[in-house]
Amino acid sequence: MDSLTEPEASHPLATYGWNAGIEADFAPYAAKGLSPGRVVRVERGLCEVVAPAADGRSTVLLGSDPNPVAPRDPMWAVCAGDWVALDRDTEPPAIRALLPRRTAFVRSTSTKRSEGQVLAANVDHAVIAVSLAVELELERIERFLALAWECGAQPMVVMTKSDLVDDEQTLDHLASDIRGAAPNVPVLAVSARTGHGLDTLRSHVSHGTSVLLGQSGAGKSTLANVLVGEEIQEVRAARDSDGKGRHTTTRRDLLLLSGGGTLIDTPGLRGVGLWDAADGLAMLFSEIEELAASCRFHDCSHTSEPRCAVLAAVEEGEISRRRLESFRKLTAENEWIGERIDARQREQVRRDWKRGS
Repeated sequence: MDSLTEPEASHPLATYGWNAGIEADFAPYAAKGLSPGRVVRVERGLCEVVAPAADGRSTVLLGSDPNPVAPRDPMWAVCAGDWVALDRDTEPPAIRALLPRRTAFVRSTSTKRSEGQVLAANVDHAVIAVSLAVELELERIERFLALAWECGAQPMVVMTKSDLVDDEQTLDHLASDIRGAAPNVPVLAVSARTGHGLDTLRSHVSHGTSVLLGQSGAGKSTLANVLVGEEIQEVRAARDSDGKGRHTTTRRDLLLLSGGGTLIDTPGLRGVGLWDAADGLAMLFSEIEELAASCRFHDCSHTSEPRCAVLAAVEEGEISRRRLESFRKLTAENEWIGERIDARQREQVRRDWKRGS
């Protein structure tokens, strides 16, 4: 661990991730008399921030107004995990600035506009919860993984409700299927009911900040409660008809974990749209990217071109056809959203030029 990321153990926000790098980023605001804080939740235009208490040794949770730094671009709206500079002379305390984000987990919004939505900021690990009570959706897992790699977080796939699987052989097959879609990513089976795998998961998230992702009914709230060590998130049973749950978690919360580290729990995500994830896709489909370098044409689409190394690997069984089809689909989607982003940025430049003329 380098000097910029070593925790400042004496600082009241150390358990929330405060370190020398954040202290350096905050220094200009400290000179202005502002206080540091970390956003633990945002809801209905207000947010809660944990900040040093008056005694300088403990922390206090403050209700804050995020409006001064909440621009029209949702990419820069305050979110759980952000480090902020607080003006505590106002009522309620006001956020005057966001500190630079080291990482940000971003998906495209469900609106018709080409915008990104930051689900969690300053995360080190992305824990993707996948319920074994329903059929695996490998492409959905790949979407989460691409966005995790893109943001700079280290992903991990957690198969929840493993006690519902009758035998180890079936569990191994399911894990193998996920590993085929998640190369170089840890895959762990856990059960909150039996405790299976939970110690390994606790160890994985015991340092830094983790974001917990997945569909409704994946068991995220149950996992969050286990990791925190108390019933802090409401849990509802999944529907018997399809194994899916209702949106128990309706906001993003940053929680302190009993074994160290912090966790950002998120609502169940129905849609996982890619957002400027070229690097994340390259890491997710690294085996295809490596083979593509041997294709006859440098712009090979891996569909029907002669001497395509990727198609040859599919024919020989080295890469599954499903995997290649997923690569094509997600790459095309990411290129499409990239074109939309570029078009929006060009339009913004045009509007700014007209206002200035």
